[in-house]
Amino acid sequence: QVQLAESGGGSVQTGGSLRLSCAITRVTYSSACMGWFRQAPGKEREGVATIFGGDGSTYYADSVKGRFTISHANNKQILNLEMNSLKPEDTAMYYCALDPSAPRPECPVVAGSADDYAYWGQGTQVTVSA
Repeated sequence: QVQLAESGGGSVQTGGSLRLSCAITRVTYSSACMGWFRQAPGKEREGVATIFGGDGSTYYADSVKGRFTISHANNKQILNLEMNSLKPEDTAMYYCALDPSAPRPECPVVAGSADDYAYWGQGTQVTVSA
């Protein structure tokens, strides 16, 4: 059974950094899309960053480009999200997610893309204070 377990998160001041990690087990990564999504109170869940396991292609929301980096270590079964230059608007619950059999070799971050992901972690809170 697929399992996702997140760690990291916490509270930082504006401009600070955090690292999120997600252990993803029992998956064939070569055909999978893996990603990080977030949801702030009163807002819809939105994609932050995704990666295609087959070739390591990465995709980012415009709001985090240049500040966040997603990576995946196959041998360690870990999905990471390095977050730098954090802003108060980055405050949200962050979730890792998995689509184990992506229909195409790409994982774009677009509106509604969360619907493609069948497996989700429990979420970890990120709070950025001004």
